[in-house]
Amino acid sequence: MIDLRPAAERGAFRNAWLDAKYSFSFNNYYDPRRMGFRALRVINEDRFGGGQGFGMHPHDNMEILTWVNSGALAHRDSTGGEGRIGPGELQAMSAGSGLTHSEFNASKTEPVHLFQIWIQPDEEDVTPGYSQKTFDRAARTNQLQLVASPTGAEGSLKIGADAKMYALILEAGKTVHYPVAAGRNVWVQVAEGSLTVNGQPLATGDGAAIENESELVFTAQAHTELIAFDLK
Repeated sequence: MIDLRPAAERGAFRNAWLDAKYSFSFNNYYDPRRMGFRALRVINEDRFGGGQGFGMHPHDNMEILTWVNSGALAHRDSTGGEGRIGPGELQAMSAGSGLTHSEFNASKTEPVHLFQIWIQPDEEDVTPGYSQKTFDRAARTNQLQLVASPTGAEGSLKIGADAKMYALILEAGKTVHYPVAAGRNVWVQVAEGSLTVNGQPLATGDGAAIENESELVFTAQAHTELIAFDLK
């Protein structure tokens, strides 16, 4: 079963420097039908203007992943984590017993486009942690690239949740198959492009909650970039 979350139906917030789209209830946007999917609690697609961002603010007991599509993000947190996150780079924070962090556009002039993801952890009140890695673009072109997992398999960042995050760039006309293990579920979020997943059309900004499917078949109609989450 594939439950489409159309781009136009997402929650939204916009001000002078931030254009945000919410797949699930977040901040002042509330939809009781869209509180998350399995352990996936937040997928926010954000675009920051030059030099803008969020100052220091707290989190606890959440696995927080940031994936940059274009531009660059400057990060700082209370664990000592600090760096610049560019396209194809993933940042993972275990908020655990509590941390604070800030995220700003690293450029004063160019916009940054990113996804921030929250996943509920398997254990609460763990020691906070931070990691960051750039993933080779070629390794996710026409094949799913594992970028986060509970074991750090295949060079992915290790997270404290029974969830896997994949990235995929699919060229027009190409097809990729993904076997879904029994009892697992998948969320797909399209960053750009158009494709079908098991025949269901998805386009830029669309998401899909997928349950009770033994295999996913991704076929691109145009150049497509997406992220996907394998969840229990």
